[in-house]
Amino acid sequence: MAINAQEISALIKQQIENFKPNFDVTETGVVTYIGDGIARAHGLENAMSGELLIFENGSYGMAQNLESTDVGIIILGDFTDIREGDTIRRTGKIMEVPVGESLIGRVVDPLGRPVDGLGEIHTDKTRPVEAPAPGVMQRKSVSEPLQTGLKAIDALVPIGRGQRELIIGDRQTGKTTIAIDTILNQKGQDMICIYVAIGQKESTVRTQVETLRQYGALDYTIVVTASASQPSPLLFLAPYAGVAMAEEFMYQGKHVLIVYDDLSKQAVAYRELSLLLRRPPGREAFPGDVFYLHSRLLERSAKVSDELGGGSITALPFIETQAGDISAYIATNVISITDGQIFLGDGLFNAGIRPAIDAGSSVSRVGGSAQIKAMKKVAGTLRIDLASYRELEAFTKFGSDLDAATQAKLNRGRRTVEVLKQPVHKPLPVEKQVTILYALTHGFLDTVPVDEIVRFEEEFHAFFDAQHPEILETIRDTKDLPEEAVLDAAITEFLNQTSFQ
Repeated sequence: MAINAQEISALIKQQIENFKPNFDVTETGVVTYIGDGIARAHGLENAMSGELLIFENGSYGMAQNLESTDVGIIILGDFTDIREGDTIRRTGKIMEVPVGESLIGRVVDPLGRPVDGLGEIHTDKTRPVEAPAPGVMQRKSVSEPLQTGLKAIDALVPIGRGQRELIIGDRQTGKTTIAIDTILNQKGQDMICIYVAIGQKESTVRTQVETLRQYGALDYTIVVTASASQPSPLLFLAPYAGVAMAEEFMYQGKHVLIVYDDLSKQAVAYRELSLLLRRPPGREAFPGDVFYLHSRLLERSAKVSDELGGGSITALPFIETQAGDISAYIATNVISITDGQIFLGDGLFNAGIRPAIDAGSSVSRVGGSAQIKAMKKVAGTLRIDLASYRELEAFTKFGSDLDAATQAKLNRGRRTVEVLKQPVHKPLPVEKQVTILYALTHGFLDTVPVDEIVRFEEEFHAFFDAQHPEILETIRDTKDLPEEAVLDAAITEFLNQTSFQ
């Protein structure tokens, strides 16, 4: 068979014409340094800040430092089997996390991967972890209350939807309990809750998840966890992942409560990353942009305007202080970013006053606009009463004789302290809080022995539930007090049939 050169050349020409290259062009680099959750890579000239990068072993990294010769990368996940000389490639995507309804009721890590063993999460939506906060004209002022179910907070330092209220105190003063109780109280309030656990023990997170499940709160809660055993990049990322999930709901016009437990551990993780990335240290060895770390996070909480759907994100950031020092660097930073703080004192906690809220140091900068009318009326004098009681209490230590007015103030103060106590995981609906505070401020408790107050309150609520549900209903529906004569008559009726006098 003769070989025809022309045929062959025609075939080759045809092949060349029809040739379609099937390679994709991606920018790759080479790892030049690896260690402590940090990598440096050469050759990624066009990388963006915050861009997702993929290592040879499939691990993800995030571009942080864009320098003239190389790129500083934080590694999200395991870095033990990455070696110098490995290739690394760009994805062209900014770091994103999965968002949407299918995350509710699940426990996920900061990358949105499930860690609760309940199988895959099917969602097709993602949001970038870093997003600009709503601008001035895209916000509304805080007007709706967020009921925590805790008398000491709802009466003294009320929180509104869209507010950022810092919870600050030493370790073991009941900070997490306040947050968990607030989440439990959102049952039936049309609220989605996100609990972000940063740098906590896995056993602790497990306990919190079980508590939420036991009280049926997991049906509307997402738990994002970056435990103490995780590398610091994940601890740094966790709150941003949480707020990205929250934003998805906010822009749908829903209300979200997000708890960051706690931001001091996030700042420490960020300090570790920054020092490893050779950024210059500032005060307490924190980098210069540690203020911006928290401000860009907390500013994303807002009550958005009606044009954007009128949704809100309410944030409860936590800061752990050392020996009650609220003038430390991170503490003062976050106090200046938030709209108020709830200060928990260890002295109060150890004295059995729980929740251990120090009314003198706690403040809500939204204040009365986040309270219902009825609560405003009964809680008006409460803060002053408590403050003057604390002042007078110091004098009584001297054992001098006191006049009748001072004695009356002290008696009222002692009862106020007792009424504001509350057992764990038992949040009270706002109408019940109003009735007991009304009884307190109008002097109905003045004759009740101090050590009987807790029992008195239990029986008081049971009586109102059984005999006068219409009063509770009125407060719930109108958000205002019923006529004083009606309330007074009901309380007197209760006092007459009990032995508390």
